[in-house]
Amino acid sequence: MILRLEHLGIAVKDLAASNALFEQILGAAPYKSEEVASEHVITSFFHAGEAKVELLEATAPESAIAKYIEKRGEGLHHVAFEVDDIHAEMQRLTDAGFQLLNAEPKRGADNKLVCFVHPKSANGVLLELCQTIRE
Repeated sequence: MILRLEHLGIAVKDLAASNALFEQILGAAPYKSEEVASEHVITSFFHAGEAKVELLEATAPESAIAKYIEKRGEGLHHVAFEVDDIHAEMQRLTDAGFQLLNAEPKRGADNKLVCFVHPKSANGVLLELCQTIRE
């Protein structure tokens, strides 16, 4: 089992301004923008070599992103790893003593099933496991 860096998630206050900033940094426009209503966020994705950068703006005060920005300010929110079998990886990590934030994977942005690993289990870093949905 090899995990592959899929994307870095960055919490932002103003998605339009942050899109313009990252267009300058990365030299290209985002390839996708999408709202994830269940998480109260709107996202933009940029290609960055083999991985991606995801910008996340809250659409409601109860959003995890809104709470994160209120507590810590804008910045790196999570590190995501692509997995081939999210259920197997969730079980493997649970068996190894990691605390997962959700018992079942849920639909995330960019056509992914996602599950998060609590930062207390991972040296203070929120980890996301993601698997491409094959339809």
